[in-house]
Amino acid sequence: MKTAVIKYNSGNVQSVLYALERLGAEAILTDDPDEIRGADRVIFPGQGEASTAMNYLKARKLDQLIREIKQPFLGVCLGLQLLCEHSEENNTGCLGIFPVKVKRFIPENSQEFKVPHVGWNELENLADNPLLRDLPDSRFVYYVHSYYAELSEATIASTHYIHDFTAVLHRDNYWAIQAHPEKSSTVGEKLLENFLSI
Repeated sequence: MKTAVIKYNSGNVQSVLYALERLGAEAILTDDPDEIRGADRVIFPGQGEASTAMNYLKARKLDQLIREIKQPFLGVCLGLQLLCEHSEENNTGCLGIFPVKVKRFIPENSQEFKVPHVGWNELENLADNPLLRDLPDSRFVYYVHSYYAELSEATIASTHYIHDFTAVLHRDNYWAIQAHPEKSSTVGEKLLENFLSI
């Protein structure tokens, strides 16, 4: 079973590859459409800025490829945001897999809440979903982000920081996680393990 990790000029890719290696997964980092289509699963990680990432995807026609994927697909961090329809970050039109808008955190109290949101917060309001099965009781995951996806019908878990926001999305063969599973200890490892078994 081969997992393609999409290469698109974004950060945190190497740590995702290491996490998959620890789970015994055969993973390749690629922006080659044939390799992506031929993989059993696809992971779309990323840290960075939305419009730059979208421009890279469009230049290589990866935006259309991602919309046509039939196998299990997992977006991570910026990958989640790019799977939504629009981001406030530089007023960016995104991939539209999830009919969800991505907004910037506005701190209500600058002493208590900082932007970007950096640190450990808990997954809450978990739906019955194969990605979320058998997670440890302490469901804390590690976040680094200034933008968040609004709550929607596709939300299968939420987190509270300033207000509730989408932690995990699911629609058809697409899943997405805002936190960094590769940096989220046993919870993150279990999320990736669950995805590899879908």
